[in-house]
Amino acid sequence: MGIYVNPGNTAFRKALNSEIYIDKTDLIAATNKRIDTINCFMCVSRPRRFGKSMAADMLVAYYSKGCDSRSLFAGRKGEKEASFQTHLNRYHVIRLDIQQFLESRHELELFIKTIEETVIQELCEEFPEQKSFNGQTRLKTVLNQIFTRTGEGFIFIIDEWDCVFRIAKERKDIQKDYLDFLRGLFKGQNYVSLAYMTGILPVKKYGEHSALNIFDEYSMASPKNLDRYFGFIEEEVQEQCKKYNIAFAEMKKWYDGYLLGSCHIYNPKSVADALMWKTFQSYWTGTETYEALKTYIDLDFDGLKNTIIEMLGSMHCKIDPSTFQNDMTTFKTKDDVLTLLIHLGYLTYDTQKEETFIPNHEISLEFLRAVKTGGWDGLMQALERSEQLLERTWALDGTAVAKGLSAIHSETASLLKYNDENSLTCTILMAYYSAKSCYMNPIMELPSGKGFADVVYLPRRNAGKPALIVELKWNRSAEGAIRQIHDRQYADWIKEYTGEILLVGINYERKSKRHMCVIETVMKE
Repeated sequence: MGIYVNPGNTAFRKALNSEIYIDKTDLIAATNKRIDTINCFMCVSRPRRFGKSMAADMLVAYYSKGCDSRSLFAGRKGEKEASFQTHLNRYHVIRLDIQQFLESRHELELFIKTIEETVIQELCEEFPEQKSFNGQTRLKTVLNQIFTRTGEGFIFIIDEWDCVFRIAKERKDIQKDYLDFLRGLFKGQNYVSLAYMTGILPVKKYGEHSALNIFDEYSMASPKNLDRYFGFIEEEVQEQCKKYNIAFAEMKKWYDGYLLGSCHIYNPKSVADALMWKTFQSYWTGTETYEALKTYIDLDFDGLKNTIIEMLGSMHCKIDPSTFQNDMTTFKTKDDVLTLLIHLGYLTYDTQKEETFIPNHEISLEFLRAVKTGGWDGLMQALERSEQLLERTWALDGTAVAKGLSAIHSETASLLKYNDENSLTCTILMAYYSAKSCYMNPIMELPSGKGFADVVYLPRRNAGKPALIVELKWNRSAEGAIRQIHDRQYADWIKEYTGEILLVGINYERKSKRHMCVIETVMKE
């Protein structure tokens, strides 16, 4: 048993001994299908603390000849898979955490050589009959010699594969040397039974092509069939909330929202900490990704700040993630920056609608933190007005609401330009930001002739607040907005809601730069 060659199962054993452990061992069935096939190359990218390393440790424990892990898998999901016994502890495994070789930037020039020397040294100990490989210094050459003489392939499990692109963001020479090393190690090599890599970023692309195009990628934007294995799915969170007597609805509000294919994924780090400490707060923080968030927002690519304001108000943004080059420096459009934020975990991506948005309350707080320290003139003041504006709405005080909207418009004039009704919608969502505490996410259908109200807020269960139907007008009248709500019977379309409904008609008169608001109340039986 070595550190890098045929390691043991200690790391996985520690995970099993933890107070909160969610069984993801059925991932084994998906990786077993790839062994000794032309599709034996897998790259899984997820945000930090989403269970990548734990899954890697589990696969090491399962495949490595350096340990006997039968008892660790007893009774778990993976044991029930048909291929489980076939591959259990049958392979030579090389396990690398690239970040361990790059603890500082000073090691960038030598880390590839260090990896090769370290692994070759352990291979010499594991295969003493190979006569120290005749002084070979290239890892791929040594592995080819072993495979030729023994016929035994290797399983590679590489964690933090992308840390080079995060530590050496501007060092294109180092990045290229690293990609050349990986390409030489894997491409066309018969000794590879399985190569499984994990990181925050997908495989680096140059132009339209991947530098390691042999890898199938499973990312936040394209999870394929591995969606449920990283992060907690809803059923798992419900079960844990029941076990620990924690309010599931609050857990959902704080940490749900990541859409991976057909799954709703919860942030596993935050859920585990909330269960442990019985408190809901922002647990998922860190210098690297927070600084990245602030830096990229401040770039303001193609009006990125305006888009962030919209998403803080629960709007979704159309995006094309295909142009992203899978690094942290190459940005040509706003979509590239937004795609990076998806991979970092600050946004989520709806593959069906091709839209991105802020997933949950915890991440909204992180965005607000970045905004607060980023010098966004007026935005924090505007958001602070939100609670008062909501209270004035409940009090049917249209004059006060109109005055509050005008103040918000004035405070955010440098960030959000009024051009049309869509801009007005964005301002309304920002103005009612505090509604998040007692309302579900707003239902939006921008004016399109389909007859839907512009913005609808439905109260959370047991919140004791009225529903809000907001109709917006541009250079018309607030009274006309109310008439449209009545004429088109918008209140009747809130199918499962009964109780008080406030009808809010808002008009912005561009010439006078004035907002007008009329509020009525109705009861729906």
